[in-house]
Amino acid sequence: MRRLPPLGAVRAFEAAARHLNFTQAAAELHVTQAAISHQVRQLEQWLGLRLFERRGHALTITAQGRAYLADISVALDRIAAATARVKEGAQAPLRITVLPSFAACWLVPRLDAFRAQHPDIDLKLTASKQRWDGADDRFDLGIRSGLGRWPGLNAELIARESLSPVCAPSVASGPPALRELGDLRHVRLLHDTPSDAWRIWCDHAGVADIDLEAGLAFDDAALVLRAAVQGQGVALGRLTLADDDLRAGRLVRPFAQAMPNDYSYWLVYPLAKAQRFDVAVFRAWLLAQAGRGVEPSVRIGESV
Repeated sequence: MRRLPPLGAVRAFEAAARHLNFTQAAAELHVTQAAISHQVRQLEQWLGLRLFERRGHALTITAQGRAYLADISVALDRIAAATARVKEGAQAPLRITVLPSFAACWLVPRLDAFRAQHPDIDLKLTASKQRWDGADDRFDLGIRSGLGRWPGLNAELIARESLSPVCAPSVASGPPALRELGDLRHVRLLHDTPSDAWRIWCDHAGVADIDLEAGLAFDDAALVLRAAVQGQGVALGRLTLADDDLRAGRLVRPFAQAMPNDYSYWLVYPLAKAQRFDVAVFRAWLLAQAGRGVEPSVRIGESV
């Protein structure tokens, strides 16, 4: 345990030693000259030595006082700099790069809950698929899809992903109604990236003789789910992203078959960011929303 002197007295001594004048030190610290004199005496008693020599109105610093001043000036400067950094960090928004589909379908609908719990933390979301390795300082956190291996970054699992056909209730009920997997031959398929996802899913489910080239194609999972909600066809939905629409009844799963997706959703961040208050708060909230609690990091610095 640290044995520290009275910090108010240390500040009073440091100011008086710089000015060699109690009155000027009092003006700097917005206290009375008597308060400075009292605090310096208190510090001298705590240390058991004299810091100043007083001869009439002249004030000189002792050799021990000069040595003490050199060390505590550095310490006070470091405290001031650390305080400025923390204050600046608290005022700046928490910068998060998020996959556009995850932002639109999962994260943004939940942000009101975060704001209600933490109104003092501002967020700046950037929807982007671009790779972020944490080497630059553009972002504090990232949400990415992958295997959980990003060199130099902590990666914590948010949610595993599965793929299953989803559509609007009106499409499922038809005509033609979707009662068995073969009925997919009679409806428009909505395609997402990767472009061969439907083929892989049909092979997994044992479905054949379906024209997997026809239909509407999109380059984003959120867009394909919006098209499905609007009744434009059947999407091979990513169930994590489709969860809110499924719960609300805007989408249904006409078939129970689901295929695990190797790529899951991960929170990624540099180790240096882990101790920041706003980072820790958002991390705990995000993992709680995902039903995972605060888990240990899954991967650190492995190659893809």
